[in-house]
Amino acid sequence: MVAIVGPTGTGKSELSLDLAERLIQRGQSAEIVNADAMQLYRGMDIGTAKLSVDERRGIPHHLLDVLDVTDEATVANYQTDARRAIDEILARGAVPILVGGSGLYVSSVVFDFKFPGTDPELRAQLEAELLANGPGLLSARLKEVDPVAASRIGSSNGRRIVRALEVIAITGQPHSAALPDEPVYWRPTCTLGLTVDRAELTPRLDERVLRMWASGLLGEVEQLIPAGLEHGVTASRAIGYAQALGQLHGTLTEAEAIEQTQQLTRRYARRQVSWFKRGVDTRWIESASADRVEQALHLVDQSAALAAT
Repeated sequence: MVAIVGPTGTGKSELSLDLAERLIQRGQSAEIVNADAMQLYRGMDIGTAKLSVDERRGIPHHLLDVLDVTDEATVANYQTDARRAIDEILARGAVPILVGGSGLYVSSVVFDFKFPGTDPELRAQLEAELLANGPGLLSARLKEVDPVAASRIGSSNGRRIVRALEVIAITGQPHSAALPDEPVYWRPTCTLGLTVDRAELTPRLDERVLRMWASGLLGEVEQLIPAGLEHGVTASRAIGYAQALGQLHGTLTEAEAIEQTQQLTRRYARRQVSWFKRGVDTRWIESASADRVEQALHLVDQSAALAAT
C-alpha cells in the first residue's frame, strides 16, 4: 500500500494520479482511496478541492461522496470503510494509494490501533459543556490530563476535544496513547510526504482560498443549505463552509469570511505538518521537484523490495 500525505495545497492529488498512471504504464493496476474527511461529503466540492470525475483520469477512486452533509463523519467508521476498500483493491491485484491530509484518518488506516467505545451519557455531558461554554474550558482540561493530545487537536476543535476527554475517561489512558511512538503497521506501507517551504506555502494557501470564492463556493453552500448543511455536526464546521455560511447570514462580510478562512487554513496546514512529521518512516519529496514522480516510483519500488525480503 502507498500513502501520500502532507499539508493542504502541496499537490497530493496530482502526485497520486501521476503515480497511478506510471504504475499502470508498466502493467500494474492502481486505485486511489480518499483520506480527506471533508471529501467524504456529497456536494462539498469547491471548498475541499475535490477532483471532478473528469479530473480523475479514469483511475478508480474510493470514499468520495459517500456521506450526506447531515451525517457525522467518524474516524472509526472511516477506518472500517477504508480498510475494506483497500483489501478489495489488493484482492484485485492492484496497488491501493491512500491520499489525504486528515492525519488521524490516514493513521487510523495505516497503523494497527483500535478505537475505544463510547459512553452516551458521558458524551452528552461533555457536549452540553461544549455547547454552554465553548471549547476553551474543555481544551484547558484536556491539556492538564493529556498535553500531547491537546497540542495535536488544537484549542478550537470542540468535537475532537470532547472525544479525547471521553476516551480518557473510559480507558483511564491518555488519548494520545492510541498513536504509539513505535507504530505497528496494519499492512506494509510506503508513506510519501509532500513538503513545501512555508514561505511558499502560505501565499499558495491564501490564493487557494481566493479561488474557492471565485469558483463559486458561496453558491455551492447555498445549494447545500436545503440539504441540511447547517445541521451537520461535521460538515457545517468545515473550513470555508462555516465562513461562507456566515457571509450568507450576514454575520461576516465577504472580506472577513475570506480572511478568516485563510487564517484557519494556514493554521490547519501547520498542524498537518506537525502531525505528519511524526512519521519516522515517511519519505519526503519536495512538491516542486521536477522529478517528483520518478522519486515516488523509486521509493515505492524500494519499499516493496524491502517488504518482500
